[in-house]
Amino acid sequence: MSIGPFGKTGRFWRGNLHAHSTRSDGRLNVEALCRVYRDGNYDFLAVTDHFLQEYGYPITDATAFDGDGFITIPGAELHAGSISTGEPWHLVGVGLPHDFAPPAPGESGPELAARALRAGAFVAAAHPAWYGATAADILSLGPIHAVEAWNATSDDYNDRADSWTVLDQLLAEGGRHLACVADDTHSSGTRSDALRAWVWVKSESLEADAIVHALKGGDYYSSMGPQIHEIDRDDRHLVVRCSPAERVFVTGKGSAATAVRGDDLIEARLDIGAVRSPYCRVTVRDRCGRRAWSNPIWL
Repeated sequence: MSIGPFGKTGRFWRGNLHAHSTRSDGRLNVEALCRVYRDGNYDFLAVTDHFLQEYGYPITDATAFDGDGFITIPGAELHAGSISTGEPWHLVGVGLPHDFAPPAPGESGPELAARALRAGAFVAAAHPAWYGATAADILSLGPIHAVEAWNATSDDYNDRADSWTVLDQLLAEGGRHLACVADDTHSSGTRSDALRAWVWVKSESLEADAIVHALKGGDYYSSMGPQIHEIDRDDRHLVVRCSPAERVFVTGKGSAATAVRGDDLIEARLDIGAVRSPYCRVTVRDRCGRRAWSNPIWL
């Protein structure tokens, strides 16, 4: 039995879900930002400028730069209320309507998330490790879709790129969140934050509505380089087919895990019975340390 998007019809499209232009605090204008990703062989880009009063609450329209097998999706990085440390919320909304209203006075992060969900967006908690958002904070948001589990700009900003621990805690506490990764590019001279982390979305067509629908359904996986071609399951095993890797992991609740190691490994058979967890995820790691991750798989 094929797991997740791999047995579905359509094809995989490569895209970045989090990027900033000069409409907020990015260094590149919208046209130049789109050119970076189009020339980088991406199929789509969500331009997600900071939805703040100081920038005029932008929902950036980049569709003028669509074409040649490349599309843009409107979105924003949303802020309202604060997490438990007192810092304002950071939420990514992909597929927001252009008339999405600014936060009302006193609007909380959970209220803003709920409003973005009602508006039809794919909503993710952005880079929780970057600013200390906890699993409890994210649970308070209600049924958002995903957690941004790896964020490129955080790698060079404060060495807190990896938020997988936060997502693992959420899953252990009963959350049903998806995972995503992103550049969060600001095209800064001090941060190498472009073309570093992306999603592969399985969809019948390269259209904004189809991509957002597939994201909401979890029909994608995340990567920094390796590709996952197939994940099959029988009663006790996952069979993972991938681009050449040096290790393939199945990771579950707590310390539960199993792995297969090899040179230029392109298929791995892993015993999920030994993991003894209600869920797991697959990680493919290549010889350069780059990774690809499945969404959580509920067993």
